[in-house]
Amino acid sequence: MSLHRREYLAQLRLALPILGGQLAQTANGFVDTVMAGRVGAADLAAVAVGASIWVPLFLFMTGVLTSATPVLARHLGGAAYHRVNPLAQQGLWLALGLGLLCALILRSMAPVLHLMDVDPAIRPLAQGYLDALSWGMPGAAVLLALRSYTEAMNHTRPVLLISLAGLLINIPANYLLIYGKLGLPALGGVGCGWATSLVMWSMALMMGGYIKRHPIYRPARLTLRQRYWEPASLGYLLRLGMPVGLSIFFEVSIFSVIALLISRLGPETVAGHQIALNFTSLVFMLPLSFAIAATVRVGHARGGGRGDALAVAVRCSLLITAAIGLVAGLLLMLTRTWIPHIYTDNPRIIELAAHLLLFAGLYQISDAVQVSANGCLRGFEDTAWPMVMTLFAYWGVGLPLGYVLGLTDRLVPAMGPAGFWIGLVAGLTTAAVLLSLRLRWRLRQPLPSPLPGKAIATEVAPTSSV
Repeated sequence: MSLHRREYLAQLRLALPILGGQLAQTANGFVDTVMAGRVGAADLAAVAVGASIWVPLFLFMTGVLTSATPVLARHLGGAAYHRVNPLAQQGLWLALGLGLLCALILRSMAPVLHLMDVDPAIRPLAQGYLDALSWGMPGAAVLLALRSYTEAMNHTRPVLLISLAGLLINIPANYLLIYGKLGLPALGGVGCGWATSLVMWSMALMMGGYIKRHPIYRPARLTLRQRYWEPASLGYLLRLGMPVGLSIFFEVSIFSVIALLISRLGPETVAGHQIALNFTSLVFMLPLSFAIAATVRVGHARGGGRGDALAVAVRCSLLITAAIGLVAGLLLMLTRTWIPHIYTDNPRIIELAAHLLLFAGLYQISDAVQVSANGCLRGFEDTAWPMVMTLFAYWGVGLPLGYVLGLTDRLVPAMGPAGFWIGLVAGLTTAAVLLSLRLRWRLRQPLPSPLPGKAIATEVAPTSSV
């Protein structure tokens, strides 16, 4: 079997369970949107505005905490098994701190909603949704840290199994709390927040139990029987992960800022934007899953000093995701008129969402390439320059252009939400070009010699003995 074919199969085996898990987790947002939409436009708009705030925070945590994945993968590739548990523990301590911080931020959003001129009818529902959801953020952070560990171990099946279990919990929890069944009060959109918190903690506990009991983790099991506190190692993970978290935040926050800016145009406009965004978020899980797999494969190849395997891993990841982007874009354009019917029967919302999905189809290839290139760069533990590039692409190109086209008459008559989505096409394309150039430069750099058995002292010196 050729090296390329082996690499395609390896990435496929890694990515498919990740994809299933990503789709299951994203489907929770789909369920929230559909079930809240059946209550009324105000509840759907409140969930949309609330999601535009908490989802970027959650994805910021995801980026920071996935910093452990390439570091652990590199140590596993170099057979430094004795360092895996201490480093994975630093990821857990980092997760707890981030989860508590994000919970406090969510509970302090009332002034922001007022400053952004969110419709007064939506404001209390949106804040209630965020307050309820804040209780689940520490659990979500712990889940992300455990997920980074198991993905680095080349064992992605629990990501799928536990995400499916979370979806199965979310559906009845939403039903009970949104509509007020079995004697519970009918909370409407706020009930989505409480259901999501319940799901987050349930999944974290299930993942912890799986890791504790499954024999596949035995060579380098994460356990708290002996606790490690290594400020230097934790600081390295934070320095590595912070640019990743900010890069994700820069991209996702564009969608969130757009939702807040157009909220002044009324609940139906927000709802149409949210439908298009929610469905394209499901599609985005395809290239994202292969980007996560590429991070692991690049990390393992670097740890073993295998330059040929490294180049093949990068090439295969880019080809796979580009193909996914092409097919996804074509399908979105062909099916955009009936997709909104899944969410609502309101003809104005359906018309707007179908129009926005046309632009979503245009940026699928760019989005797939940029996320794949970023995933490969994370495998190199190269995160600072990609952060700068995404900041420029999303906030220097995408959002300003979208604002000018969407809400002003400077270039053309104000286009509303469509103008913002044109800006997204430009921003994502810019990001794809810049990140691809960075990845090309990185591949030309010489690999360090493999150091099996070495600790993270190649970057920092741990302050505790192992």
